[in-house]
Amino acid sequence: MNHTQAPEAGVPALVRSASLGSVKAEPLTCTIGAELAGVHLGEAARDDDLFAEIRALLLRYKVLFLRDQDITRAEHVAFASRFGALEDHPVAGSDPDHPGLVRIYKDLDSKPEHYENALHTDGTWRENPSLGAVLRCVESPPVGGDTIWVNMAEAYRRLPEHVKTQIAELRARHSIEATFGAVMPTETRHQLKARYPDAEHPVVRTHPETDEKILFVNSFATHFVNFHTPERVRFGQDYAPGASQLLNYLISQAAVPEYQVRWRWQPDSVAIWDNRSTQHYAVQDYGRAPRKMERAGIVGDRPF
Repeated sequence: MNHTQAPEAGVPALVRSASLGSVKAEPLTCTIGAELAGVHLGEAARDDDLFAEIRALLLRYKVLFLRDQDITRAEHVAFASRFGALEDHPVAGSDPDHPGLVRIYKDLDSKPEHYENALHTDGTWRENPSLGAVLRCVESPPVGGDTIWVNMAEAYRRLPEHVKTQIAELRARHSIEATFGAVMPTETRHQLKARYPDAEHPVVRTHPETDEKILFVNSFATHFVNFHTPERVRFGQDYAPGASQLLNYLISQAAVPEYQVRWRWQPDSVAIWDNRSTQHYAVQDYGRAPRKMERAGIVGDRPF
């Protein structure tokens, strides 16, 4: 069932408040994000109708936010598992008692020079990137540490038409070696790439449930694999740096504020996002203050 109606050409894709059954969703911006009221995720993990409402709202708003979710790790995992099987992370690992629950803990023992991340879509270095995730705040800094999400369907929709034509058939490589592996010793980095070879995905993917077109390149993307053709390249300068300039332009679209929503964390706050149509960025502006998050990532499908 298609819960997202495509906007008319030239008309902003506005999101409006919605209520499906018992769940009230209040939009946070005109393009992405809504806060839910009157929902407890422990109950949603057991209630088919309530979960179906939440899933429909997620397709509409792309990221959902909730406050005061005093849930156990078992309830966290049980709710996330309603979307599908959970995935481990080859670098971060999982909670030993709750497979698929990744602890993202930054505290006084963390390396001060370690950056948080870049704008990205989780796991595009996999052949099957994540479907989405459920992230819960355990401990938040007194100030700072927000997370930003981006509507990449809107980013695609607002591209110039000649760019849409240019990228329609392009594919890009996505690498864990060039990102998580960059700080590893050479042999360890090569072992990581052997386990997770670079994945190839369309630059524009189609959402399997809403049929939206999604701009699907992010900080894991290293290069186009099919750019260098007679139709696109007259001279070597067209290919290099021409291809990299185009890729950087596309990646930069996620930084447009009009496509974004920003969430201020508190303990027991939760974000649920559709990884197929969004990017996100954890803002590292909280110094050495503790920031402890727990995330359940959901196995996704192969982009097309």
